[in-house]
Amino acid sequence: MIRRAICAAAVLAALAGTARAQGEPCPATPPPPAISVPHVAAAMKANEEVVIVAIGSSSTQSWMSSNPAHSYPAVLQADLEKAFPTAHFAVINRGIGGQDAAEEVTRLDGDVMVVRPQLVIWQVGANGVLRQTGTDVFKKLVSAGIARLQAAKLDVVLMDNQRSPMIVAAPDHLKIDQALVDLAHDANISLFQRSRLMDGWRDAGVPYATFVSPDGLHLNDLGYRCTADALAAALIEGLRRPATNMQVSAMDKARDAAAGTQIK
Repeated sequence: MIRRAICAAAVLAALAGTARAQGEPCPATPPPPAISVPHVAAAMKANEEVVIVAIGSSSTQSWMSSNPAHSYPAVLQADLEKAFPTAHFAVINRGIGGQDAAEEVTRLDGDVMVVRPQLVIWQVGANGVLRQTGTDVFKKLVSAGIARLQAAKLDVVLMDNQRSPMIVAAPDHLKIDQALVDLAHDANISLFQRSRLMDGWRDAGVPYATFVSPDGLHLNDLGYRCTADALAAALIEGLRRPATNMQVSAMDKARDAAAGTQIK
């Protein structure tokens, strides 16, 4: 009886949080930097469908959201379609709870390449933090994955960790955040920093707990929605300065040259 009462209380708390999240606005904070996605821009210019794959762990699968429509990939697709009503976007959710870089790298061919996206958003590092994977191993795994994605001539955006109690309590969480900064810099790709976004919300007077579910790890509906809205804003701003097909070709050739391959 006691266990049932506790479970019922948790369900009621989650439902109450969902109701608040649906009507609560996101904090008014400075937007994240624009994200350049030249392959997406080129597809839009050619009137092609834009395919985006969101790969990651439970943060991408969106555990603790009230339903799949409140996952960050679903909200991201809605935001992009609203901003560009004449374009068509398909944001495919390839999140699997409990995974991190080691497992996700092995899924790149079957879960990402197979659908031939223009953009891959890779949320990675949370389970690495919780498992204490170590930054050297983590960086090698993610670097190998980035190289494979870039070799396929895709836009790549990394996403770092949320500010939830379980993540913040882990000893290496700041080291993993910095590793992702270094990886993005070295590969010349964008990093969407949930950590900095949530720090901004806190600095604006809205505590982390507002966006975190009762399990102390995952975001709630409001957290997923505000994350997606901020990511969409960064992508939209980048798409307002689209790269030409020639710029995309030059970028691809530069990447191939850096990898030691020859373009003919």
